[in-house]
Amino acid sequence: MSHKLKKSFYLSILSISIFTIFSALYIEYVLSIPVCKLCLYQRIPYIFSIVICFFGYFFSNNKLWSYFLLLIFLISATISGYHIGIENNIFKEFSGCTSNNLNIIDKDELLQNLNNNLQNCKDVNFRIFGLSLATINFILSIALTLIVIKYLHNEKN
Repeated sequence: MSHKLKKSFYLSILSISIFTIFSALYIEYVLSIPVCKLCLYQRIPYIFSIVICFFGYFFSNNKLWSYFLLLIFLISATISGYHIGIENNIFKEFSGCTSNNLNIIDKDELLQNLNNNLQNCKDVNFRIFGLSLATINFILSIALTLIVIKYLHNEKN
């Protein structure tokens, strides 16, 4: 596989990852849509992919970066798939998804907790084309996983 094609692969994945992070930040801060903890966790793989793409671009002679990307997007698909399951009542929310304000006795702690304003993970506050952001992230993660698998397959030939 040509050196130029390897670099364009990493630039493409980098561009998609940066666009995804900026879109999430735009939705959260500009459109003022509250997010849950799982929404925040779903950003982490994209941040890692940006770093990995940087190394892959400059050290593209090493396949290790491609395998890292594959692992990152599989993890991203797993997190977003779990979030979809919570949204559709397939899985129970983990303790970090719910706010237990009723168990707090100290008023300062209660106010601090209310100011954090994190949503429950099962609540869908924003949809695009009828799909929750977790669903869109799941589709994107699967697509990126397949792109990386195709890239690795072509790299072997």
